[in-house]
Amino acid sequence: MSRRAFSHEGPGQTRSPQNRSKEHHISDPRINERIRVPEVRLVGPNGEQVGIVRVEDALRLAAEADLDLVEVAPMAKPPVAKLMDFGKFKYEAAQKAREARKNQVNTVIKEIKLRPKIDPHDYGTKKGHVERFLKGGDKVKVTIMFRGREQSRPELGFRLLQRLAEDISELGFVESAPKQDGRNMVMVLGPTKKKAEAKADQRRRREARPGEDQDGRATEGHDEQPADEQSAVDQAAEVPAEQ
Repeated sequence: MSRRAFSHEGPGQTRSPQNRSKEHHISDPRINERIRVPEVRLVGPNGEQVGIVRVEDALRLAAEADLDLVEVAPMAKPPVAKLMDFGKFKYEAAQKAREARKNQVNTVIKEIKLRPKIDPHDYGTKKGHVERFLKGGDKVKVTIMFRGREQSRPELGFRLLQRLAEDISELGFVESAPKQDGRNMVMVLGPTKKKAEAKADQRRRREARPGEDQDGRATEGHDEQPADEQSAVDQAAEVPAEQ
């Protein structure tokens, strides 16, 4: 049986043995003829322990199985080598790495700006935004903007930030205490739930309520009666009551 050459490109693609050594990266493990030790502890393709064998015998077994001999533990005595399709292994590892990067969750810092003398209605609206951001697993930077004579009353901004921190204490915590930054006062709130957990909760809620959209509203036609049931109700309503 002719031995399939090692490939970085993926399963089903082959390269000549001459190109194999040229394509070997320093970060890759040693494979096949690059393993230059007298003997190895051989592991089969399904994880079975073959035992300590001469490297020539291990290479012969790899060729017979149309697989690569890969050194997986070079510091062991003797080194551990495994029979595997190294091209397929590299391809699947790259696929998993891409999938992991795609699913990686990045924490976003949202920003809300308040005035020291904000009215109750506006405060409620701004607090609602902060709660929504924290529920989504995002951090929130809260900025109090001082103007004119307000700059001489920083305690107003400090008390407002303290009030907000207390109001959202079930959803977040003070990650960075209020501090003066020029004409502004800044506080950073962190979510009690991580971004990934928040997204998982949102997904579970959507799956548990198939008749609602992402905002919790009933989908169109969800509460309407089927046509045949409505017809039966109409007919029943037309039957005159017994005297």
